[in-house]
Amino acid sequence: MKSIKQILFLFYIIIATSFKPIVMNDGFEDHPKAILTPVTRFVFNSFVDCNMSEVWIGNKFMIFPGKYGEDPLWGPSDNLKYAIGSTIDEAFQTPEKGFIAPKMPPNAPPGKPGLHGAVWFESLYQDSTDQSGNTLYALYHNENYPETLPYDSVTGKGYKSTLWPQGLKGPASPSAVCRIGIMKSTDGGKSWDNKGIFIEDEQPRLILRPNNTAANFAGGNGDPSAVANGKYLYLFYGEYGFPGKYEEASYNPETEWKGQCVSMARIALSDLDNPQGKAKRWDGHAFTIPYNGVGKPVAAVQIPLAEGGGPTSSPTAKYFWGPSVSWNVYLKSWVMLIAKAEGPSWKGSSIYISYNKNADLGEGDNSQQWSKPVLLLDKPGHIIWYPSLQPLNNEANGTNKYSALKLGQKARLFFKDMEGDKSDYISEYLVTFNK
Repeated sequence: MKSIKQILFLFYIIIATSFKPIVMNDGFEDHPKAILTPVTRFVFNSFVDCNMSEVWIGNKFMIFPGKYGEDPLWGPSDNLKYAIGSTIDEAFQTPEKGFIAPKMPPNAPPGKPGLHGAVWFESLYQDSTDQSGNTLYALYHNENYPETLPYDSVTGKGYKSTLWPQGLKGPASPSAVCRIGIMKSTDGGKSWDNKGIFIEDEQPRLILRPNNTAANFAGGNGDPSAVANGKYLYLFYGEYGFPGKYEEASYNPETEWKGQCVSMARIALSDLDNPQGKAKRWDGHAFTIPYNGVGKPVAAVQIPLAEGGGPTSSPTAKYFWGPSVSWNVYLKSWVMLIAKAEGPSWKGSSIYISYNKNADLGEGDNSQQWSKPVLLLDKPGHIIWYPSLQPLNNEANGTNKYSALKLGQKARLFFKDMEGDKSDYISEYLVTFNK
């Protein structure tokens, strides 16, 4: 017998017609319209603190939420687990105890080669040359501290603890530095091998005390989303580092702002087995900047200073972060969802949407031609993170492979919703796109 929750979820789309739709981004005639229809609130059963990584392997749908690894601030975690189902709903309805822990590489001791810090899977690329579908590459967000990745004067890797900025647990807690790496699985996600970091900001670009007062990151690259296009994997990520060498005495917040917000890099699909240092960042004209160099953010997604925009090291500046990018087969357009930070520690109550009609991201400056973000949803009094679009259960299958990376005219809007002591990954709106 089905539970009450399962019955409600089965009627998720049917009852949508009984609610009044909300039409967003009116007045932008040259871009699509996104119509929000309230539906019965669905709460995801397991821990989510990142973009939802998903893949179809044959006729089975897999999701990989959660966190794994060492973390001196919050403690070690083994919450990076997967659920599998014959349908989207079956996977998303998996009870927490039904999630399975994959075999993960262990953390290496500080100062030794290997995996350091905690990881979150943010996007999955399925190797198209493997007909079984079992070869997967996970793009992961990685966080470290001087304690887990101490500075090595020979290699220039790692972090010095001097003037380290405050973290999320108060003045005595440290902030993290984020990097982006790749893991590989050849058994459909049951076990993973670490292939290493392929994009990062190093010690000279970290923003320290007394100028960094946002209680988020000391710097780095993180919160990524990735899509395969042509011969490359295109990476959308948050840039939190200084665009050059940070120096306390000459620090200028406007200079920091100019180099930050959602940025892009790419890596050849042929380099995914050996990705360390292989990514190239956007330089304003092409993807030429080294994996640890200073690139240019997506200009259309930056919030102007005159509109309250500013550097991520400020507790009051506004900026977009946490992109989730998908290809929409109905619109024939790329769609980006982003959260808007308006306070310290990424606090913000709104989700914005942007479009890019260029199917080929590799030609000219196509990858940068995003529309100005417009408001999709605002929930005053709440903190909203990690928005994503998910396919409808009756439309997605192992043939069309609809997921958070590929969608049709209708989708479900998911996001992490925090209010007071409550923190849930939820969906309470259906999104319908109109051309």
